[in-house]
Amino acid sequence: MTQATTTLRRMCWLFPDRESTRTGAKWSAAFWQTYSEVAKEVDLTWERVAPEAVTVDALDPRNPTVYVDGQVVTPADTLFLTSLYSLPYQSPDVFNQLALYSVLQQAGFYLPHPPELAVLCNDKLATILFLSDCPVPPIPSVRIGAGRDLVYDEYLPTIRNLPYPALAKPSAWCASRGINLARDSHDVRGLLSLAQGGDTTLVFQPYLGQRTVDYRIYLIDGVARGVLTRTPGDGAPYTQFSTGGSLGFTDVPAELTEAVEYFARKLPMPYLCIDFLHDGHQFWLSEIEPDGSIMCPDPSSADVVRTQRDLIRARFVAYRDAHARAMSA
Repeated sequence: MTQATTTLRRMCWLFPDRESTRTGAKWSAAFWQTYSEVAKEVDLTWERVAPEAVTVDALDPRNPTVYVDGQVVTPADTLFLTSLYSLPYQSPDVFNQLALYSVLQQAGFYLPHPPELAVLCNDKLATILFLSDCPVPPIPSVRIGAGRDLVYDEYLPTIRNLPYPALAKPSAWCASRGINLARDSHDVRGLLSLAQGGDTTLVFQPYLGQRTVDYRIYLIDGVARGVLTRTPGDGAPYTQFSTGGSLGFTDVPAELTEAVEYFARKLPMPYLCIDFLHDGHQFWLSEIEPDGSIMCPDPSSADVVRTQRDLIRARFVAYRDAHARAMSA
């Protein structure tokens, strides 16, 4: 598909406008600014759009008019990226996001990530159950809601066979936030009690070890176009760049070839990130992200920067081509 055969001009990433000034600058430097630059290279614009910036005139339901910041957009010239963001400060936006995704879908807009997938991928256990037939085994998980009746300890049967130590994670947050180690059932109780303060649902998973490496595969139009590795820093119990971890691009491990083919069949999407964990002996499926970020592991390396930009460009071209197919269907 060439640029001349498509009418797409605008990509709008629906994102709750709740970042602080400092956080906004951090993510802009990490990838948002690069996204905007690469989009221009393929004759597109990439924009972060708050859900409340989208308004709809459907006085004639057969011919709705959609506006972004007061400007008319159409299914022919605009697509919307529609994944949920549910960190605590974004929680007031979750329902509005889902409702807006459905409105846009019914108004005829192409959504690379359909609304139902936004819900499925936002909960770690829902994702694992959906992908239970993956050739690489999903990591075993226990899901516990920390609501007002936590005092009755009715969750105890679910952790009877939980191996320790276990990793505790919010079921629907992102960016590796809120992860802790539970060394026994008393730690589970304490972590749940803290989560209760924010009505946060937790998942508990077997701890795979201090040197567990995270492999993120960038699947673009069903083809693995790159792999980002995330290795824990010294003393860190899990992979997270902010705790001293290291990032790097690598090739697709041979052990994941069958899994890549599985995902290409299971979720035929223009773009998908698949996260696997390697514990030193085998791979485990961790989660998937339909809008996973493409960061640069080493901005000082021209080759690494080029790899990042090539991945972003391939992603945007895949969106454009999928949009053209959808509009011609």
